[in-house]
Amino acid sequence: MQYLVAAAFGLPLIGAGTLVATDALAQSPTANPLLAEWTGTYGGVPPWDKVKPELFPAAFEAALAERAADYRRIADDPAAPTFANTFVPMQLAGQRYGRVMTLFGVMTGNMNSPAYQALDREWSPKFAAASDAITFDPKLFARIEAVYKARTKLDAQQQRLVTRTYDSYVRQGAKLNAAQKAQLSAYNQQLASAFSDFSKRLLADEGTAILVTDEAQLAGVPDSVKAVAKAAAAERGQTGWAIVNTRSAVDPVLTFASDRDLREKVWRAFTNRGDNGDANDTNAVIAQIVKLRADRAHLLGFRTHADWRMQDTMAKTPAAAMDLMLRVWPAAKARVGEEVRDMQAIADKSGVKITIEPWDYRFYQEQVRKARYDLDQAQLKPYFELNNIIQGSLYAANRLYGLNFKEITGTVPVFEPNMRVWHVTDRNGKEVGLFYRDDFARTGKRSGAWANTYRGQRNLAPAQNVLSSNNNNFAKGAKGEPILISLDDAQTLFHEFGHAIHAMLQNVTYPGLAGTPRDFVEYPSQVNEHWLLTRDVLDKYARHYQTGAAMPQALLDKIEASKTFNQGFATTEYLSSAIVDMKLHTVADGIVDPDAFERKALAEIGMPREIVMRHRLPQFNHLFSSDSYSAGYYSYLWSETMDADTFAAFEEAGSPWDKATADRFAKILLSTGNETDRAEAYRAFRGRDPDVNALLRKRGFPTGAAK
Repeated sequence: MQYLVAAAFGLPLIGAGTLVATDALAQSPTANPLLAEWTGTYGGVPPWDKVKPELFPAAFEAALAERAADYRRIADDPAAPTFANTFVPMQLAGQRYGRVMTLFGVMTGNMNSPAYQALDREWSPKFAAASDAITFDPKLFARIEAVYKARTKLDAQQQRLVTRTYDSYVRQGAKLNAAQKAQLSAYNQQLASAFSDFSKRLLADEGTAILVTDEAQLAGVPDSVKAVAKAAAAERGQTGWAIVNTRSAVDPVLTFASDRDLREKVWRAFTNRGDNGDANDTNAVIAQIVKLRADRAHLLGFRTHADWRMQDTMAKTPAAAMDLMLRVWPAAKARVGEEVRDMQAIADKSGVKITIEPWDYRFYQEQVRKARYDLDQAQLKPYFELNNIIQGSLYAANRLYGLNFKEITGTVPVFEPNMRVWHVTDRNGKEVGLFYRDDFARTGKRSGAWANTYRGQRNLAPAQNVLSSNNNNFAKGAKGEPILISLDDAQTLFHEFGHAIHAMLQNVTYPGLAGTPRDFVEYPSQVNEHWLLTRDVLDKYARHYQTGAAMPQALLDKIEASKTFNQGFATTEYLSSAIVDMKLHTVADGIVDPDAFERKALAEIGMPREIVMRHRLPQFNHLFSSDSYSAGYYSYLWSETMDADTFAAFEEAGSPWDKATADRFAKILLSTGNETDRAEAYRAFRGRDPDVNALLRKRGFPTGAAK
């Protein structure tokens, strides 16, 4: 689950090149709709119905030139540098470029045809070059530095914006000499190309599928899952059932299919994505990325890529992040041993002579769940009809934060006919913006679940409202069939909606203070997961899709009793990925053989043989499709520590709906972007630092492991 947001205008990304001045667009907005202002109601909306890949090259040229001109005017201003004549225009610079890049970024994630892949390969290095041209401009940085040195005369928000901008420019190489800047430019452009190459290769492997022609092989698989597989085969022009090589298609087969050979075949295809020694193998690309990152870090004065990346995080250092992970790891690993013993006992009792292997884990954990809690995941699905759960998420946001949602699907452009859109207002009727949903898997859409912000809120004139989206890969079955999702999928829906709530509640003046540290980003979304299983949401929205009956209390009791079930598996598959990420990006010289490194790193921490990393390196999209989560996958655990402690505040107040707690949470943490240090903001909300024991209790681990 990733959170993707358009870069705040005025804070250029990392790249390289020459700052080019121009006073006119290279192409008229009337001739190219991608360059036009977003018009219509709701503060203007993206022209998704007009987006075509062939329109982007001219739009890129024009928007890049206009952004360069915006910064050129700031750099060349003859007046002495001030906050008003330097930082305010920087906050507003490159808005057309931001809109074009939002359109392109969404299309490459959601509708990634070969034409978009070709554009991404060609233009990614150019974007990097153009952004570095801004960062490296000595006249512009001299103005930034002058205001920074006189910052004590500014108010608190202005000081924070100036300090963060100055620090960002320095981290990105603004103080390097000309030769060093040229070298950094080369690294950044090579990385941009490599990220595009990695994404293309992985997407190709995720587009493959295993065809099943004998329905007997699917024994045990629920009818709803088989219907999805049948639809996938039909989409490919095949007869039978196609198990697509994505998590949403693979996990149900691994959980329910009694055919062990099929489970192994599906598991191997999924875990070997990007690691098959063929044209889509990603290992060489990963080695190139890791080496380039290390070289870039050294050039910028840091020992490792992780040290460089973590300067602007809550954890601050790789050691602090690793310390948290290793405090949780022993308890998680010990729990895996218990889980495997329980599964092996059931396998032995059934008479099959096997030793539990990774492709058995989900299947036998389900058998243990049934035996221990009389709980079958298939029992739950009828209560989690997608449209109802969406309505439940909106209800919770309204009750907690006063957000009101009115569906307006069909009245604004979308890029895919199954998308839905809501108009959002606050409790006083003031417009907040729009919320879009793109829920279904399809060819060309990257795997996983994520949130986008098409347009972020700001109060700086001209003020703008929010355009937020959620993107999932739920399986859409045959026409007319109900869309039933798993409990895990329902939690993912609430998780991603937490990102949208964060965006919709934001109330900041300067867009440069909107983005939060990587290890804070997942916190609001993880908190939001807690409201799915509240009795109120379940009674109103988790109703049986056939009978309309609410989920029986006895079934909810079983879910509650099993909440810490299988946490050894869940924690270990995630933590192993996070630990390997950090180990990889603390290799000082960056020279690695990804497969060999992965094996060695897992051996060092004693990875249980029955579990594979949630994301093996050859398919670790978080790390290698951009810099975004590199040396940062630990952030889910960091955020969950705050998340568990935050929900404990609601419990201490006596209700998950406690208004005073919700109001404080929204006011201090959700609405403030990065206007204050996030650790200080958390302390202001909770009265102390987060308690890691809340996380351990949530996962059912001994709290003594935190000492």
